[in-house]
Amino acid sequence: MRTRVIVVMVCLLATSIAVARADRAEETPLRMSFSLFPMQLGEWQGTQRAPFNERVLAVLGLDDYLTRLYKRGDDFADLYVGYWKSQRQGDTMHSPQNCLPAAGWEPVSQSLLTIPDPRNANAKPMTVNRYVIQKGLDRQLVLYWYQGRGRVVGSEYWSKIYLVMDAARYNRTDAAIVRIIVPINGTSAAAEAAGEKSAIAFVHELMPALSNFLPD
Repeated sequence: MRTRVIVVMVCLLATSIAVARADRAEETPLRMSFSLFPMQLGEWQGTQRAPFNERVLAVLGLDDYLTRLYKRGDDFADLYVGYWKSQRQGDTMHSPQNCLPAAGWEPVSQSLLTIPDPRNANAKPMTVNRYVIQKGLDRQLVLYWYQGRGRVVGSEYWSKIYLVMDAARYNRTDAAIVRIIVPINGTSAAAEAAGEKSAIAFVHELMPALSNFLPD
């Protein structure tokens, strides 16, 4: 209980500071456009997805985004990265927990997955969200996380806390959501484990490539 109270007090203090600095131009680092993101990631070859229509873009409020389907042999990885250079004016990240049910996918299981950070073997491991979803007989594995300002965060709760803290300390609110979907070919535990192995293999190729596109 005490920890929760402290966290809330820190957030309120940081929010007041952030609001006081809201009239300052935000300090957003230079980054490369996703139009330059590589189609080839290791053994994974990408193809471009159809762009979002104007209505979707208006709802999301994105400043840049990436939608690709990557293939390696019989493995597929559906990649989406949405980037906001500022979240001060109400444009904030939308959780896949809201979008996937709207598309007819129902959650089967939800957990956190901790994997080594492929950018640095000595770095703290990454903790990301892991979902198994189903529509009819089709099953998919979803990994997603929030990334920006030097952090990879699975928790939406902590992502908001860091947002407020970094707005106050660094005058930055830029961030992205990264989402990967891979198919699960069957209903067995072995099929799910194979899907997870494929997703992790893709993450290991993706993360180093993101460095120029999502500044620390």
